[in-house]
Amino acid sequence: MWTSKDVYYVSGSTALLAEDMGQALLCQFQEINFHEEKIPFIKTKEDAHRALEHILEQSGGRRPLVFCTIMHNHLRKIFDSPEVEFFDIFGNVLDRMELILETKALRVAGYSRVIDDMTLAKRVEAIHFSIEHDDGTRIREYDEAEVILVGVSRSGKTPVSVYLASHMGIKSANFPLTSEHLDSYELPPEIVHNKKKVVGLTTSPQLLHRIREQRYSGSTYARISTCAHELNQAQAIFMKYAIPIINTDGRSIEETAVQVTQLVEMPRHSWRKK
Repeated sequence: MWTSKDVYYVSGSTALLAEDMGQALLCQFQEINFHEEKIPFIKTKEDAHRALEHILEQSGGRRPLVFCTIMHNHLRKIFDSPEVEFFDIFGNVLDRMELILETKALRVAGYSRVIDDMTLAKRVEAIHFSIEHDDGTRIREYDEAEVILVGVSRSGKTPVSVYLASHMGIKSANFPLTSEHLDSYELPPEIVHNKKKVVGLTTSPQLLHRIREQRYSGSTYARISTCAHELNQAQAIFMKYAIPIINTDGRSIEETAVQVTQLVEMPRHSWRKK
């Protein structure tokens, strides 16, 4: 078994997609150390040959992994060398899709990374909204939110809210369950009124304890008994109002954000080139 491998992400554009796809596969092999490098903007045969020479020189005959999202067939073939393990992410898939859909693909490098003015404006607006409605501020404007995250302090609300805004263009607010709400088992009317948009975030007492200890070491707030009690109170509130719950322990921010969109009735849009 290999203990380490060199990995290269080659692309005619930014190489971000090649990296995303490659890392999604590599994370399944936790026992191997991967040394990764992006080689973007390969536009000509000269670029491709120089990149391949660099890869072979750096890897020293250790058969590196090459993840490729280059669209042009004549450039892709240069990397399909017997001295590397070549993974053609687009090639065969696009060929098959063209047959199934009975039309030709654009085959334009980096097209998925292009953001038009309207999309960019929506993301900027969502980011501003998320910042302005962080940690329970301006709750009277919750009618404008698309998602409202609720949970105890340090349960992951803010990072998920920011991710929803910056990566998905979703107006997300987040509301902390303080002792006032936990002890009364009541939510503000602004949240109850928008219950279809609300998702509760929870975690394990152990993880919450570790997170709180990092900032408020030795405090009552950070004690594991406090964490467990608050999480139990929050669970009771979520059940009382029939609010869907996501446990963030063991989940990445990205995973949690995607699950939030699945639990909230987000409007669906048809995507096509205008």
